[in-house]
Amino acid sequence: MMDKVGFPQDVTDAAWQLILGGIAEQGQLNDEALAMFTERQEQRDHRASNSWYQELVRLVGDYLEIDRPTMALWSGGIDTSVYARSKGHTPLESTPFGGVVNELQLTMDWMLKTPMWNVLSKAFVTRARGPVHIFLRAYNPDSVLIAQEVPQLRVVMALNPAVELIWHPVYTTADGKLMEVTEDLDLASDATYRTRDLCVRALYDYLRLKHDRANSRSERANAEMGARLASNGNQP
Repeated sequence: MMDKVGFPQDVTDAAWQLILGGIAEQGQLNDEALAMFTERQEQRDHRASNSWYQELVRLVGDYLEIDRPTMALWSGGIDTSVYARSKGHTPLESTPFGGVVNELQLTMDWMLKTPMWNVLSKAFVTRARGPVHIFLRAYNPDSVLIAQEVPQLRVVMALNPAVELIWHPVYTTADGKLMEVTEDLDLASDATYRTRDLCVRALYDYLRLKHDRANSRSERANAEMGARLASNGNQP
């Protein structure tokens, strides 16, 4: 697979040694993160300090470049990544290296490979050179997208004014089609917002006012929204 997307053989060999080494070391880092830290972001940072994964990024960094004009980030399930790609944008999973890793079941334990994706995603967003389209099917302030990727993007934006964030609230209809929520709370093929808060408001309002509880494809997003609003003191 790596040969097909243009990796030299020596890079392929080295990359897989680093991935295997990283998986072997990750369990200890995960245990340390829980024992040493109480804040979730501190735990996440410690898990992502895996030296094998850090070296992997230095090795394959050039293969995280996007092959389309605009970068895409997402939250709310892998279908959202596929949707972003269908709109002409490039998520991490569609880069040469991200695509290969995404296709393989490296381990059944997500806790051993998630830190690798976190390291790769941070390296990915530093390569933004223009507009970055962000697709939200569910909003979680503790997600990698909101807690790690967007803050890293804001650092990039401070150095490069060409980088801007374009937000898309996404809703899955009962037939499985992904649509975007307009300001009037209609579903359309495209609806963009210049700020996170306006995007999240549109998504929350649509789920709160128009979501059909019989639509199981969006019920998880609706339940998460309701729980988050309730935890903030809002009525069900």
